[in-house]
Amino acid sequence: MSVAAGTEARSPRRHAGAGRRFSSVAIPLLLAMLAVTTVIALTVGAAGIPLSRLPAALGFAGNTASDAMTARDQLVLWAIRIPRIAAAAMVGGLLAATGAIMQGLFRNPLADPALVGVSSGGALAAVSAIVFTDSALGDSLRFLQTELLPLAAFAGSLATTVILYSISSRSGRTSITIFLLAGIAFTAIANAGIGLLIFIADDRQLRDITFWMLGSMSGASWAKDAVLAPVLLVGLAACTFIARGLDLLVLGEADAFHGGVDVERLKRISIVLVAAMTGVAVSVCGVIGFVGIVVPHLLRLLIGPAHRLLLPASVLLGAILMVGADTLARTIVAPAEMPIGILTAAIGAPFFLGILLRQRGLASL
Repeated sequence: MSVAAGTEARSPRRHAGAGRRFSSVAIPLLLAMLAVTTVIALTVGAAGIPLSRLPAALGFAGNTASDAMTARDQLVLWAIRIPRIAAAAMVGGLLAATGAIMQGLFRNPLADPALVGVSSGGALAAVSAIVFTDSALGDSLRFLQTELLPLAAFAGSLATTVILYSISSRSGRTSITIFLLAGIAFTAIANAGIGLLIFIADDRQLRDITFWMLGSMSGASWAKDAVLAPVLLVGLAACTFIARGLDLLVLGEADAFHGGVDVERLKRISIVLVAAMTGVAVSVCGVIGFVGIVVPHLLRLLIGPAHRLLLPASVLLGAILMVGADTLARTIVAPAEMPIGILTAAIGAPFFLGILLRQRGLASL
């Protein structure tokens, strides 16, 4: 028994030591991994670009192939592939960061924007826009063209957050428990609404709804990147501001208050951040699950729970995961494209289950 006790005592110290060592190199290592993933994503696809031609195609070196081939590479990269990779990286970063914020806010490692209905609200609005495009209301909004769907998704996410915040707030105080329960109820309502819309949709609308619900980066463009970039930058700056408060909130609201944290203001800022970041991400790519749960949880095991490091590391690992998943989605069945949500669920769910099983196995030693 003493041997077992000694093993238990040494294992956490070894784990903590490894965690501290990884923490010191986490950001540079993740940046290097993101660079490698990006280079791979640039070179593979339906129109492959060999690594030797990549510098010329990017404009960093002279031509090494025919002018026609270089022109084709440049068109593929700058018109299609680079904006898509940039969008995938920013969406992955946004989803992972919102997951980390919500897990800190709810003090629950299983919390993510989908759990409180923010993603479902955006999806309901987007599906409504698809189904009612052919109606008189859709005709009156025809001038919006391609912007209608992302605008609807963003408005749906924002409206959902406002409703949930109104329900959970009373006398200037916000109940996180009520916010969570109301979000679960709203998710059920939104899913019922989506089911009804699917029932009345025609075949073309049904295909569009299915593709949206499974997620895709095929609609990425420089214009959408220009919307994602400022939201990500402002979100990162705000994450730095709330990191200490989220750390103290782990101890409980009373301890956080005595530690100098304005708990109510922290809740309001966190909720608005999650709504804005999730709404923009959903508006670009549809509903993509598991990134917000898996990435922060994995990093918390590797680098610890301190949000000052966890939040930027989550952004980087989320970007790596999403760029990698999008590269697989557009290559494994080329020239067709697999919805990215299938891949994130297929990769993320078993990986998450493996983490939980490993934790349980270590805890029983």
